[in-house]
Amino acid sequence: MLKKPDASADQFSEMQWKSLRYFVIYRCCIAVLLFVSSLLHPSVVSILSPDTGSFHLVVTGLYLLSTTLSLIGLYYYRQRFNEQLTAHVLVDVLVLTLLMHTGGGLRSGFGAILLFTLGGASIVGQGRLALFFAAVATLSVLFEQSYRAMVVGAEMVDFFQAGLFSAGFFAVAISARLLARRIIANEELARKRGVDLRNQTLVSQRVIEEMQDGVLVLDRNGRVKQHNPQAEQLLGLGDPSERRLVNYSTELARCFSDWCQRASDESVLVRAPASGMQLRARFVSTDSSEHDVLVFLEDMGRLQEQARQIKLAALGHLTANIAHEIRNPLSAINHAGELMREESLGPTNDRLLRIMLDNAQRVGRIVSDVLELGRRDRAHREQIDLRQTLPILVEEYTLKEDVGAGVVGFEFAGRARLFFDRSHFYQVLWNLLGNALRYSRGMVGSIRLRVCDSNREGWVDVHVIDDGPGVDDRFSDQIFEPFFTTHSRGTGLGLYIARELCDANGARLELVHSESGADFCISGGGV
Repeated sequence: MLKKPDASADQFSEMQWKSLRYFVIYRCCIAVLLFVSSLLHPSVVSILSPDTGSFHLVVTGLYLLSTTLSLIGLYYYRQRFNEQLTAHVLVDVLVLTLLMHTGGGLRSGFGAILLFTLGGASIVGQGRLALFFAAVATLSVLFEQSYRAMVVGAEMVDFFQAGLFSAGFFAVAISARLLARRIIANEELARKRGVDLRNQTLVSQRVIEEMQDGVLVLDRNGRVKQHNPQAEQLLGLGDPSERRLVNYSTELARCFSDWCQRASDESVLVRAPASGMQLRARFVSTDSSEHDVLVFLEDMGRLQEQARQIKLAALGHLTANIAHEIRNPLSAINHAGELMREESLGPTNDRLLRIMLDNAQRVGRIVSDVLELGRRDRAHREQIDLRQTLPILVEEYTLKEDVGAGVVGFEFAGRARLFFDRSHFYQVLWNLLGNALRYSRGMVGSIRLRVCDSNREGWVDVHVIDDGPGVDDRFSDQIFEPFFTTHSRGTGLGLYIARELCDANGARLELVHSESGADFCISGGGV
């Protein structure tokens, strides 16, 4: 037959073991007082009769030793809770009954101490143990009173007093047990509420931390009490001892002051000095005791970029479908135009035919560029040796575009190796070289391809530099947008496609400030 495991250690909570420890400490205090009283007899603090001092000293000494050992054992033995409590109560009943007997019965005052002991044990104990303790104490008192009546003699009032004490034992035990039950229920409810509150706090904290919008908690004086990491990044929050809103954004602090005077649900646009970002701020009051205010900060640049990406995605899907439908009739137009070119129809018709074919080729390039966007997600990166690849690519480009020898030069430094999809890299360089050739002087050395190590560890920079007029500062933020071009024969998709392909390969394409000409830089991983 299998023996059931002892669940005593798991059944009782830490709070119950702590209550038992306090109960034992109380017993130790009573034992010390009784022992000291025995030692100081017949002093004014003695409650003991003079003729039994030695007996009291032995009993109280053994009681003090017992309670001390119980307290020490309680720190090392955390099992059999009910058995330990029962042993403590039985020892107390025995000791107090003996002292009561030698001290003159209930009139000695030990019955009151026994009442407190039963009350404490009933609060610490469980279930029917309280009634058991009261019954043991009642039997002990009645036995002591009966024995006293047979040996010494007693009056009826002594039995009446013993009956009152016995009833008091049960009343105190039952009342203390009901009180303990309510305390335990409230403790369990508080524990569950604490766990729920902690879980909710952790979830709320994680949600706030993962929000892409900044969140601030301000008091009415404009002091930042709490914030999430995004708000710290947007506003540049620093030393916690100086977290006043006016120290980070005077414009936002002024808007907050205006809102405190005239609360409104409308958002305001501000610019954060630390980050230079344009932010949309919204103030929301709370029902907290200090009437704190929530401030939600949204990066307008991110919102505009999201809107632009959505618009471009929809536009790309639409134009890709249209491009497929245009390709077939466009091929027919080109074929018919080439057939008509073989026949001489006069100078005027030849000029019109040339215009038609040139524009058909331009539309064809736009269609090809749009279809190229659909292949940006199919990147198969490999290590490209730029010292070998770039001369071959430039030679192929100059032959196809009929570019003079020496127009494109090379400068190599560092590792000169780049992880990139080879076809994507060719497309990016082809677009950048075409853009550079379009605006350069077309002389020897007008275009330079400079390869060097990047400032970022393990990255390589590939610069495409021309000697043209450069990019006007008014257009520096628009040149990578689709269909934006300053050239009459440009499609406005070359730089946009080049940047998209770089993004697909984990690289970056940027316009670098240059004293003369334009400098486009491809930065990508080299190891």
